[in-house]
Amino acid sequence: MSEGRILAASQDGAYVIRMEGDVRLTLCTTIDEFIQRMFSDPEFASVWVDLCDTEGLDSTTLGLLAKLALEVQDRYGFHPALYSCSPGINRLLNSMGFQQLFDLHEEVCAHTPGIDEIPQVEGTEQVVKDKVIEAHRVLMGLSDENRARFSDLMAVLECS
Repeated sequence: MSEGRILAASQDGAYVIRMEGDVRLTLCTTIDEFIQRMFSDPEFASVWVDLCDTEGLDSTTLGLLAKLALEVQDRYGFHPALYSCSPGINRLLNSMGFQQLFDLHEEVCAHTPGIDEIPQVEGTEQVVKDKVIEAHRVLMGLSDENRARFSDLMAVLECS
């Protein structure tokens, strides 16, 4: 698997976030900070996520995507679109309950001109740990299955 990276573009308040490669917790600070900057844009109107070039997503990344969708729903009243072309990624998204958070599309999304890689933001060990815990709390809140799936990990994280 290739190393993960996050790309983004925006125009007139419409945002696209593209994840490529194997997207892991090492990118959690980058993802979270971009999402917060996006929501601070007074012109924000929409966001869609492109996972068509994603090879893998860890649970922290999934939790941050869920957090994004929940915040869009709370603030703006709609579900963001999420595009994924991989049957494996699609199964993962459905197993986590993402069909209740996103308008899922199992197809390639339109070409996005002007999309650029977001510079990676390094977080301290504590900042990363806090983001991992927050991401997993979000996932656990989506379903009883997720709660059972991540309860042991959360117990370890919260005790350390």
